[in-house]
Amino acid sequence: MEAVIANAPFTLTAAPSRTDLLAKYFRGLGDPTRLRILRLLAEDGELSAGELVRRLEMPQATVSTHLGCLRWCGFVATRRNDRSIIYSLADPRVSELVAIAESLFEDNAEHVACCQTIDGALS
Repeated sequence: MEAVIANAPFTLTAAPSRTDLLAKYFRGLGDPTRLRILRLLAEDGELSAGELVRRLEMPQATVSTHLGCLRWCGFVATRRNDRSIIYSLADPRVSELVAIAESLFEDNAEHVACCQTIDGALS
C-alpha cells in the first residue's frame, strides 16, 4: 500500500477520516471536464483517449490529467487496444451517481447558482 500512496497524485493527512475521503471522492466529480468525460463514456460505452481529446477539444495533456484522476478514484477503467488506451466507466453506478446528482440539481439549480460557499467566496 505504501508504494501506491507514495505515487498517488494527491496528498492526504496521516489518518484522514472516512468523511474527509468521501469529500475528496466527490471532488473528483467536481470538475466540468471530468463530468463531460463521464457523460461521453456513459453515452458511448468506450472511447479512446484520442477520441476524448477530439470531442472535448482540449489539449491531450489536459485530458490525460483528468482521465488519470478519474481512473485513480475508480470512476473509469482502461484497456489497451494495440497502441490506444480505451476508456470506459468502471462501474455502471458511476452513471447512476451522475444521473442522481443531475436530478437533484434540477430541484435546486437556483440555489446552487447563488451559493457562494461552494464557490469558495467564503474562506
